[in-house]
Amino acid sequence: LCALAAPASAQKFFTRDAKVQFNSDTPMEKIEAVNKSGTAIIDTQTGKMEWKVLIKNFIFEKALMQEHFNENYMESSKFPNATFKGALTDLSSVNFGKDGTYKVKTKGTMEIHGVKKEIEVPGTLTIGGGTITIKSDFTVACADYNIQIPGVVREKIAKEINVKVEAKLNPMK
Repeated sequence: LCALAAPASAQKFFTRDAKVQFNSDTPMEKIEAVNKSGTAIIDTQTGKMEWKVLIKNFIFEKALMQEHFNENYMESSKFPNATFKGALTDLSSVNFGKDGTYKVKTKGTMEIHGVKKEIEVPGTLTIGGGTITIKSDFTVACADYNIQIPGVVREKIAKEINVKVEAKLNPMK
């Protein structure tokens, strides 16, 4: 049994320090936050992947922004995580046994603020040195996830938030 389990585990790559950052850029204010403790896993045989970030781990330049983000907008005590569960849409275009960079698309379910939504996002997979680096850059509309922006600050927060993810995954042991 151990001999059979070893190859299967080598097909999964994992990290606990995925970087997820977002920014809201309006003429009135630029807001940025970063979370460097996301988890990500990919199964190279099936192309399935999962991501999870703890909302309270986003760090802002201003403490007050971080407080408002967690308490007023994201309600992070009620909705502590953001998740993505999906798969590469064209697994056959990636050769996990060969170093290189591959343009990919991932399709799956994103859950933010208790709302699940089907999404498709572009990205790149870079394979090299026994690791897989995943990068993606996409937008998320606050309204799609029932994130309410109070009228008093509506002009300071973009309706669509730019999200960038980056993770270096190592083989699971």
